[in-house]
Amino acid sequence: MLFKGKALVLIGARQVGKTTVLKSLVQKFENTLWLNADELNIKERLTNPTLNTLSGIVGNYKIVVIDEIQRIENAGLLLKLLVDNFKNTQFIATGSSALEISETIFEPMTGRQFTFHLFPFSLQELYNNKSPFEIELELPFHLVYGCYPEVCTTRNIAEMILSNLAQQYLYKDVLVWKDIRKPQLLDKLLRLLAFQLGAEEVSINELANQPQVKQATVESYIDLLEKSFVIYRLKAHSSNSRKEVTKMSKILFWDNGIRNAIIEDFRDLTSRNDQGVLFENFMISERIKQNSWQNPKAKSHFWRNLNQSEVDYVEVNSGKLSGYEFKWNTTKNNRVTRAFTNIYPDADTKVITPTDFVNFAFLKE
Repeated sequence: MLFKGKALVLIGARQVGKTTVLKSLVQKFENTLWLNADELNIKERLTNPTLNTLSGIVGNYKIVVIDEIQRIENAGLLLKLLVDNFKNTQFIATGSSALEISETIFEPMTGRQFTFHLFPFSLQELYNNKSPFEIELELPFHLVYGCYPEVCTTRNIAEMILSNLAQQYLYKDVLVWKDIRKPQLLDKLLRLLAFQLGAEEVSINELANQPQVKQATVESYIDLLEKSFVIYRLKAHSSNSRKEVTKMSKILFWDNGIRNAIIEDFRDLTSRNDQGVLFENFMISERIKQNSWQNPKAKSHFWRNLNQSEVDYVEVNSGKLSGYEFKWNTTKNNRVTRAFTNIYPDADTKVITPTDFVNFAFLKE
């Protein structure tokens, strides 16, 4: 992807390793300039610059990295000027806010960038050379503490890292980005989403029904949280059958550890009653991570009919439909509901359990 006449834009939450990945990449090239837009003098120099100013900055560098580019006003126009006028230089930008990047970069940069979303570690990245049994033994840790790089490399202080990281997520970034004036409401909303993990979006009406809280405000906060890589929405799959739910979404967390930090619950799995939703959230997030790199055309959904029969995860890939149920309890005779297979008799279906999840998470099915 380097030197194809386009900027590379690497997005993702704070502390997922964007800077580490880029430093590993560019260290192979001697002629590299690294600009951190968190530094005030760099931010000021790159705000509304002239071509002469940019020429003095870029010089003869082959690679120019702008870290945390969302800090720069009119960042999209800046990148557009750079890409259009310095053809022999590869420009790479990172950002921690899809909200600000989409508003200031993507529109001016139409057709001029390749965008990559960096997630917390996946199981395949962590344990690619391990056996399925060895990976199964690691599952309890990740269901509670997630997969952030620093969490995985310093497990003895995982709880402290996640607690600090959750605060960075929620108050340093989200509140500042849109000048949110009701942080208590945002905190209540996050805790509600965390406690109702995997529930339908309609449950958020509970918060909107409180005095002086508008439904539009709640929806805007959810949008902020999604675009800041805290949560994501899993939309319902439907073939326009009158029996299917079509306009509903489930809200999941990108990382189990962040979810548990929000509710301040890092108890061992044996002491919890939410093992099932933790397992479901983790498996779906793992699958989406893998698909984003290996199979980006795959579409992720859930399925539910009007009688409340549900399939936890539905994937559409090149016209092929697959349905999955995630079951923590392996002693029951579990299966995907017939309500789904009756409508989609050609769909592949499978039940994923804690002792049979590796192929699903690694896309080896």
